[in-house]
Amino acid sequence: MNLNQIKTIFFLAFIFIVISCGNKTEKDTTQNKEKKTKPNIVFIMSDDHAYQAISAYGHNLNNTPNIDRIANEGAIFNRGFVTNSICAPSRAVMLTGKHSHINGKVDNILPYNWNQDNFAKQLQKSGYQTALIGKIHLHGLPQGFHYSNVLPGQGQYYNPDFIENGEKKRYKGYVTSITTDIALEWLNTKREKDKPFLLLYHQKAPHRTWMPEEKYFNLFKDKKFTPPTNFFDDYKGRPAAAKHEMGIFKDLDIVYDLKMLDKNKELKTRYRKAFQKQYDRMDSVQKSAWDGHYNPIIASFKKNTPVGKDLALWKFQRYMEDYLRTIQSVDDGVGQVLDYLEENNLTENTIIVYTSDQGFYLGEHGWFDKRFMYEESFRTPLLMKYPKEIKPGTVVNKMVQNLDFAPTFLDYAEVDIPKDIQGESFRKLVSGESSEWRDAIYYTYYEFPGEHHVKRHYGIRTDRYKLIHFYYDINHWELYDLEKDPSEMNNIYDNIAYIEVKETMHKRLIEMREKYGDSDKLTQKNLDNYLNAKGLKKKQF
Repeated sequence: MNLNQIKTIFFLAFIFIVISCGNKTEKDTTQNKEKKTKPNIVFIMSDDHAYQAISAYGHNLNNTPNIDRIANEGAIFNRGFVTNSICAPSRAVMLTGKHSHINGKVDNILPYNWNQDNFAKQLQKSGYQTALIGKIHLHGLPQGFHYSNVLPGQGQYYNPDFIENGEKKRYKGYVTSITTDIALEWLNTKREKDKPFLLLYHQKAPHRTWMPEEKYFNLFKDKKFTPPTNFFDDYKGRPAAAKHEMGIFKDLDIVYDLKMLDKNKELKTRYRKAFQKQYDRMDSVQKSAWDGHYNPIIASFKKNTPVGKDLALWKFQRYMEDYLRTIQSVDDGVGQVLDYLEENNLTENTIIVYTSDQGFYLGEHGWFDKRFMYEESFRTPLLMKYPKEIKPGTVVNKMVQNLDFAPTFLDYAEVDIPKDIQGESFRKLVSGESSEWRDAIYYTYYEFPGEHHVKRHYGIRTDRYKLIHFYYDINHWELYDLEKDPSEMNNIYDNIAYIEVKETMHKRLIEMREKYGDSDKLTQKNLDNYLNAKGLKKKQF
């Protein structure tokens, strides 16, 4: 081989290497581009936020301009529902995409198994950086998150403790603002800018005891709230509802809930000591501001104490004021996060969801709290924006559940949805690509005997009808025509005009229980476990 041939071979080899490297670089660039274009996800969840208390839903109770921005720039869901209207179980369903009887967290008493799969773990595996900040109400170190900074249990409104990656710390200030600050700090300094991210930004508010931030003490002071038309419900035909212990008139604690912590301790109530502990967390400056607002209210109440119907209406007014004031701080935080995303050019490629762990009663049936399968607690707010796929002003009227968050997020991230997930992705539904969707949803509630005395029950809802079975120490069925009776005041289960509807709903209930793997045997097992944990005698349901 002569010198020219050798030169030619080396030249061709060089050209081949250059071309190969060029192709590899182009391929790597494409892969990196694909990796970077995976959408970020900001999942905002508050606690006990009634859909009625978001101005985008049109109930005119308050003004939530920042939460409304999500709806105006994206979609509003008019039929968002939960599968189990109580805090910890709802969050377990959200994480796993599975009903309570499958993920094991059926109530607030029995433990949650963090070792099971959740959608954050799946996103981690696919290259997402993940963070959980705020309230989760599931005991144990969160799994699936590179960073977690969460409230222990229910958390506290003033000077709260947080658990940062397993280490407990106390922060000075107001919990809603602190949660927002930690979320913004993570977005700004802790996340890796070249990776897609998942941020679960979860607020404590507006959970009981509705302690507002100082700057909102006087918000709504000149607004008179009108109670719902069924505020003085007599619960005719609904014996389970009649046995409740969540009435604003009878059960809302003057001190614990309505802040009437008088210094001379004349107002003696069941939960006075519990609220005293919350008050004592404040420093002297915080207490001074608090007392400056509440002491005149206490004095006025003691001077002219209302009774009977007037007391019920007074308590309703006070409840609404403080409940809605705590929401105003939540709305502020949402605005700060939305602004950060815009200022850092992240809006276009970020999915933003706002929801609550369940709905809440704002005087409907005379109640506060949740738990029942009746609409106000069964239904939850849901708003969503993603400029790449969701048109501004989109309205979704199909029945979506918190069961569907996990598969939806995995779908957007182009991650295979595990076969054992029971929810469905609503990606095509909200984008308008498809209108095919379920026509019925399933609900369970297990925490009885327990707080608020809400009987154990399960049931299904279709577009028009709802069937509920209350059991354990009662065997009672209820059927509602939601088109004619949206407030669920008239139980038509024994109405002969609805015989065919009743038969159809019973058949659908059996089908739904089979579909989701529920059964009388499993119901009994969950009951036994609950009674055992509470130290109560076992009983056949």
